Amino acid sequence: MSYADINGQQIRFEDSGGSGQAVMLSHGFLMDHEMFAPQLEALAPEFRVITWDERGFGETQFDGQPFTYWDSARDCLGLLDYLDIDRAVLGGMSQGGFLSLRAALLAPERVRALVLIDTDSGPEDPDRLPAYRQMQQTWLEVGPVDELTQTVANLIIGDPVLYPQWIAKWRTLPRENLRAPGDCLFDRDDVTDRLGEITCPSIVFHGTADVSIEIDKAEALCRALSGCTGVVRVEGAGHASNLTHPEQVNEPLLEFLRSVN
Repeated sequence: MSYADINGQQIRFEDSGGSGQAVMLSHGFLMDHEMFAPQLEALAPEFRVITWDERGFGETQFDGQPFTYWDSARDCLGLLDYLDIDRAVLGGMSQGGFLSLRAALLAPERVRALVLIDTDSGPEDPDRLPAYRQMQQTWLEVGPVDELTQTVANLIIGDPVLYPQWIAKWRTLPRENLRAPGDCLFDRDDVTDRLGEITCPSIVFHGTADVSIEIDKAEALCRALSGCTGVVRVEGAGHASNLTHPEQVNEPLLEFLRSVN
């Protein structure tokens, strides 16, 4: 168990080590570093894989203050500094993609390539915001009760077999932890108009059954990134496609990483 003091947070991370190209993987909302266990198994030791818990989630000691995905991007870059890594492939699922895109805008010289999983460059859908805000408020008031956790798990995981283990994790988190990360998610800015600034190689993975971010947004994201090699459609997968359908993700991911190594 490793921690790094970065930007006022005690960031929990795992580092597979080795001399291979560094790949830093950033998890989605309400998830943690363990959502990349299938990729860690497939990529290491050929690649040096770093996974971490972002503000508000997992075992990172979070100060509870408001933040944005630009702050999370700086956390990601700060962890690279801590590990003495000059350049890395940044991969992210959902909010992990939000922060990875912003890291590439903040420090393009540090980002060798991007792996973008079930993510988007735009703001939250305004039609969905009232329901999402209500879910956040319910969580803050009464905690992760059964009906709420089932709804959330459907949105962010998509495979009922995996729900119990993640819901168990959510019930260990301080209830208040959902305030600042939720506000960050719902109020995120739109970086779509800046995607042309990102020129590194990139690849997009997206579940065909993702109900949180539809696949047409993945296709638009790839079109806007000049270095995008294409969209890998993960058939039947929901929002956490790398976790639920690793057999469709890992092979094209390895092929992409070897091409930019």
